[in-house]
Parts: sequence; C-alpha cells; structure tokens
Amino acid sequence: MISEKVENKLKTLPEAPGVYIMRSESGRVIYVGKAKILKNRVRQYFGSTKKHAKVEAMVSNIADFEYIITGTEVEALILESNLIKKHKPYYNILLRDDKQFPYVRIDMREKFPAIEIVRNVKADGAKYFGPFLAAHNVKEILDAAHKLFPIRSCRKDFSKPLKNARACLNYQMGTCLAPCIGKTDEAEYRNALNGVIDLLSGKHTSLKKQWESEMLKASEDLDFERAAVIRDRLKILKRISEKQNAGAADLRDSDVFAAAAGENTAVVQAFFVRSGKLSLTDRFFMDSDGSNAAVLESFLKQFYSDKTQIPKKIYISEEIEDAEIISEWLTGIRGSKAEVITPRRGENKQLCDMAKNNAEQALLRKEQGDKKEFERTVGAAKALGEVLGLGYIKRMECYDISNTQGTDSVASMVVFTDGKPNKKEYRRFRIKTVEGANDFMSMQEVLTRRFIEGFNSDDDTTGFGSMPDLIVIDGGKGQLGMAIGVAESMGLEDIGMIGLAKREEEIFLPYKSDPIILKKNSPELKLLIAIRDEAHRFAITYHRSLREARTLESILDKIPGVGPKKKALLLERFGDIHGIKKASLDELTDLKGLDATTARSIYRFFNNES
Repeated sequence: MISEKVENKLKTLPEAPGVYIMRSESGRVIYVGKAKILKNRVRQYFGSTKKHAKVEAMVSNIADFEYIITGTEVEALILESNLIKKHKPYYNILLRDDKQFPYVRIDMREKFPAIEIVRNVKADGAKYFGPFLAAHNVKEILDAAHKLFPIRSCRKDFSKPLKNARACLNYQMGTCLAPCIGKTDEAEYRNALNGVIDLLSGKHTSLKKQWESEMLKASEDLDFERAAVIRDRLKILKRISEKQNAGAADLRDSDVFAAAAGENTAVVQAFFVRSGKLSLTDRFFMDSDGSNAAVLESFLKQFYSDKTQIPKKIYISEEIEDAEIISEWLTGIRGSKAEVITPRRGENKQLCDMAKNNAEQALLRKEQGDKKEFERTVGAAKALGEVLGLGYIKRMECYDISNTQGTDSVASMVVFTDGKPNKKEYRRFRIKTVEGANDFMSMQEVLTRRFIEGFNSDDDTTGFGSMPDLIVIDGGKGQLGMAIGVAESMGLEDIGMIGLAKREEEIFLPYKSDPIILKKNSPELKLLIAIRDEAHRFAITYHRSLREARTLESILDKIPGVGPKKKALLLERFGDIHGIKKASLDELTDLKGLDATTARSIYRFFNNES
C-alpha cells in the first residue's frame, strides 16, 4: 500500500535526469538509484507489473523518497556511486570486498622524490604504477629498484632546510645519492629516478640494451670491476622482468570482468591485462538479485568510483544498460577515450568466457560452502528448536565450572547466536559463596547471578541484557532440576533448558523422565556438543590463568625486593612465570620501574646463581 506522502511525490516527479533515494519508516536509506528521466523510472517501482522478489520487498519498505536533479545522466551516475558508497543501502547490489591493491607512488613535484607503496590512487599529480598482485611483489620490485638506482628510501622532508643532516649507511654502500647532504644535484637525481620509472613501466628492453652496451665498454676498457657491477644489475633486471606484474597504462592494457549471479550471492571474476599480458586476477563477492548484467553494472560503478588509472578498454561478459554512460564517465576520469565493451569474438571474447567459467565455478563453491555453513549453524539451531519444541533458537547459553580441589573456583558463560560462537558475549565468573569443590551449588550461584544481571541490565552492553532462548546444562536430571528451580524462583520458567549428559550425549528435558537421543552425526547434536566443549574450554582457560597468577605471586614472594607493584610490572611485561624465567638480565634491567638490584635478584633466583 503506497502512503499518501509517496503518492503525492510521485505526481510531482520531474522529467529530468537525477538520483532518487528511498527511505524506510525510520528514515534509513534503503536504496539509491539513478535515472535518465526521474518521472518514468521512479514510478515503475510502484506500478502493477510483476517484479523480482527483492524489488517487491524493497518497495514494501519504502515510507518516503527524495530525489536530486542533475544536469546529465553521467552526473547522476557519479552522484549515485558516491551515495551508495556513503550509505551502503540494504537493497542495492553491494560490493562486499573492499580490496585495495598496492601501487607505487612517485610525487614528481618534490625536489628529490622518494618512491612509496600506497593502497589508494588519488588525483594528486603524482605518478602511480600498478596495481600489484600483492604487497610482497611490490616490495621485491622496490628492493630491486634501490639496488639498481641510487634513490633515497628515507622519509626526510626536503621542502624544508635539513639541519645537522648526515649521510646514512645507504650512501656509504652506494645505494643512495645522498641529496640530504648535497652530494647530488636535481639533474643527476632525476636521471636515476627515470631509471626507476622505466623499471616500473616495464621498459626493461631499453634498460637491458643500455646496460649491455655499458658492460661491453667497461670490459674493453679493462674496467672489470664496473663490468661485474653491471652484470649483477642485468641479473636483477632479468629476475624482475619475469615476476613484475605492474605497468603504466598503454594501448594493450585492459580490464576484463565476468559475473555469475546466484539467488543471494554473486561472484565477479576480474582479469587485469597489463603490457599485453594477463598479469593479475582477482575475485569479488557481491549481493545479488539473480541478474548477471545488474551485478556487473553495479560492480563497475563501485569498483571504479575511487580509481584514477583507467584502461582504454574494459571488457565485460554481459550487455549492460548503462554501458555508454559508464564509458562516458570513465573517459572523463581517464582524460581520453575509455570504452565498456561486450566482445562477440576473438581473444577478448575468449578472456571473457574464461572469466565467466571461473566466476561460475567460484559461485558453485561459495553456494556449497554457504549451504554447509547454514546447516551447521542456523539450520542446526532451527532443527534443535523443532526437536525441543522451542521454535527457532536465536541465543543459546552454556555454563561450565572449573576448579582444582575446590580452589580458584570459576565458571564460564558461553553464548552462541544463530548457531555460531558470539565471543563478545562470553562472560566469566569467580565463585563467591561456595566453599570447596561443589559444582552443583556453584552452578546455582552462577545462574542466579546471571539472571539478576539480566534483570538489572537496561541494554545489552553488559552481555546479560538479552535472555537466552535455551540454556544448556552440562549434566543429567539432577543438574537440570537445580537449574529449573533457579529459573522458576525468579519467574523465568519460559526460558528453555536442557541437560546434556556426557556419557551417551543424552538430552534431558524438564519434567520428562526419558531422554532424547539425537543421531550421532546430526547437525543439532554437533551444535550442542560444540557449545558444551566451548564452555569447558573457556572455563579451563580462565581457571588456569588465575592459578598461574597465584603461583607466580607465591614464587615471587620468595624474592627479596619484589612487592605487589613489581609483581604487576613483571606480569604485564612477561605474561607468566615461564616468561619471567626465560627473561635475560638485560631484559629485566631494562624494565621501567624495576631497579638493577631487584632485576639481578630475580635473574639469580630463576637461574640458580648465588
């Protein structure tokens, strides 16, 4: 049912290009789109024609909308991309991956430019080279660049006079021209920098010819030392030529994208061709509405929204509605013609087909993996709820007691949400009212404290504000009866409770004598065992940390000069008793707050020195 507010706005929509913004009842942006003619496009959503299920769901949640008129459709596309990036609307097809590939940046406006690795390309006048497949690739190339060309690697600011500057070890090793102390001028430095640019641009042939000529001349002049240096340069160049994945844009550079859209998830396979070679591949996951073309169109808008290096050709596996508009937009960014093309034949069609096959295989693996994950988590919680007659179990809690002969008694509260561990909700308890090893009474104390905390929590920030749909008690009828008594005494009899006996993994329900036996390999039994084991692990870990801290304190009490403050310093710095035992005398002496005499006493104590 269209609200009166929306209906009135539909009547006044302009016949102009622009962006429309759909909002929910709470005012949240749930969809952003662009239109060549706002009046026609926005009205389509509220027409009677059959729509995709996701569109139907989006329309049913629209309480209001607004629009922004733009001068052209390209301006609308740019604004749409920016708004999607800002609001991340639920019903837009969103790019889930936010990968930023490493680039090399050289700011040619500086007097003595340095080379640096960056993740974002900006329109700042600097030269950018990349993208590189991974950070280790670009670091290897920069390491080679510094060996081949004496460019500075420091972060000194040459826009200001350098006071008391001294040449570093790189100058002594011959890998830096030392502009910091005036050992070179701008012309000499730029000449070396141009060599780095040639290396990054893939102009290896010209460098190879130049160095081979220099090596030959050095040999003829009997300067064998220089010839050997150039020979080593050529070896480095050969290795980099084989591994380099970057290159400045040229006519042979292109990006290739293909999409495979499932019901909820889509995969975009990307091939990046640089200097005529397939040098980089990647895969992106997106939300889906089931249409390959819609996924590709949304992907291109988001992928290139923050890029400044645009290839001349972008090949895609499907025809998309906005191909011309996106081409015009990218042309503006590139500064020369850029085209979005769906090839029909030839090598580029083969690349698109190969990318499409990769995307389809990746989607199949993703959907199979998602199905298994669903069955293991949400599906298991749903199946368990059906078996127990509780409906869907959103929040599940399990408790465990841990002590050593009644000392350092602690308890853990582990929480699973939607069948998965929710570690930020885990809580730990130190038993306060029970003496000795009485797990039964300790559990009673813990549950009472947990419910009281739940009553007193105005929000969920404490971890106790949300009451569980199910509490799992590690034990049989007796332990379960105790837990039920605690809950009922506090008016919480509606909370689901079960006992899980370890021997046969029997499930005991309140007020029923016969247990439920689930199939050994059923997801719901595996879920129960997982939360019980996690509660045990969490309790044991906490108990061990307290025991070790107590042991540490008792041992350190034997060392002269070590009081409460120094115990805390040692524990913070070295972690536990084993860390302190391993510490060297220098490490102990360097610890701020620990005097040299006490440091020596500690070292001698643990190393049996008199």
